[in-house]
Amino acid sequence: MKRRVLLAAFGLCLALGFSALGRWQLGRGVEKEAMLAEAAAALAAPARPLGPASTQAGEGALKVSGAGRFLDTPPLWLDNQRRGQRVGVRLYCAFAPEAGTPLLVDLGWLPLAGDRALPTEGCPRGAATLAGLLVPPPAVGLRLGPGLEARDDGARWLALRLEPAAVAAAWRLPALAPRVLRLDPALPLGHERDLELLANTLPPEKHRGYALQWFGLAAAAAVVTLLLWFRKRP
Repeated sequence: MKRRVLLAAFGLCLALGFSALGRWQLGRGVEKEAMLAEAAAALAAPARPLGPASTQAGEGALKVSGAGRFLDTPPLWLDNQRRGQRVGVRLYCAFAPEAGTPLLVDLGWLPLAGDRALPTEGCPRGAATLAGLLVPPPAVGLRLGPGLEARDDGARWLALRLEPAAVAAAWRLPALAPRVLRLDPALPLGHERDLELLANTLPPEKHRGYALQWFGLAAAAAVVTLLLWFRKRP
């Protein structure tokens, strides 16, 4: 009898755990659907001035445009960035808008060679007028090891996760805005890019699919537990 109780408790724990993972996946899908809807609404709205918007706190997407200048900082390459089936790095450069806080600008994606040598392309220099979406930095996964690494005596930098405050400290800048600018693909500078917010992560439909799998495992665990509990003992 004791063994049956232990098996039943174990099966119940499995079913509850699988169900919790399914609910988490559903929640992530809802969150990402909200992100996409917010980005679509931002793109349809008139552009706000980049300078004042860069100083505003918040996590939503904002369509912005404005003049300023690129700072004399090294190129920052964000590692592990996918574009379709290809893996590469994404270039970020520091830009100071007029009457606003400097921020990091996403200048697009480049493939990474097999030897993992960073691209030689640098950041633009001088005055420019930019437009695009002001968004939070790419989501951070597990924080394993240092997030920034200087290459070639600081001539280039590699980031495993994009944290503007850490970049500002490493580059000895007074501050960088907490959000980054996803540059309008129509502008004639930078590299391969778009305004897809979920380009390097799972879309909502994938989360719903994984949720269905977890709920299926929960149901299977519950059924097996019931069968073992009501099985006639020899």
